[in-house]
Amino acid sequence: VSTLLLYQIVGTPQALNTAAIKAPETLGDAIVQLETELQRNPNQAEGWRLLAQAYQREEQSIKSRDAYAKAANLAPKDAGILTEAAQSRALADDKRLFDAQAVALLQRALAADPAQQRARWFLGIAQRQAGDNAAAAESWEPLLTQVEATTTTSLRKEIDAERGDAGLPPQPTPAVQASAEALVVNVSLVPELAARVR
Repeated sequence: VSTLLLYQIVGTPQALNTAAIKAPETLGDAIVQLETELQRNPNQAEGWRLLAQAYQREEQSIKSRDAYAKAANLAPKDAGILTEAAQSRALADDKRLFDAQAVALLQRALAADPAQQRARWFLGIAQRQAGDNAAAAESWEPLLTQVEATTTTSLRKEIDAERGDAGLPPQPTPAVQASAEALVVNVSLVPELAARVR
């Protein structure tokens, strides 16, 4: 894993100068080599993202947050990076709260890609943490048309709970689709066959 992590940023094994760079044996080694590469060439959003992910795996949440911030600055319209950067801010917080900067990152992610499900979910969590239950429900409602049917029921309960806490009625129950029993089929038989069939 650490070798692949490093090669994604500095190139393929054939492109490496083996005299200068030794293949990493641990994730810690890969982190050191990524840090060195990013000092040499800091304008690599994907490199900062990989470094942030590596820090996260090593439970270095502050370093992960800072690396994600650099990735987000280099890729201001990448909804995935913006969402991960916002999440890293919450993970670096002692209370796991999304701060104003994290909320701004999530809003930018949704502006870049309104279908970004994780950004929408995290934005709702941030709004709930801030006590704005109505906004949380409103943020989550579009997810009902995006998630799998198995997730819809539990998501609808979360939305209705937020609406209830905001003094709003639950969402209207979705109309039940017509069942197969409502299907009407007419069959015609050729006269020769119809004479033999009741």
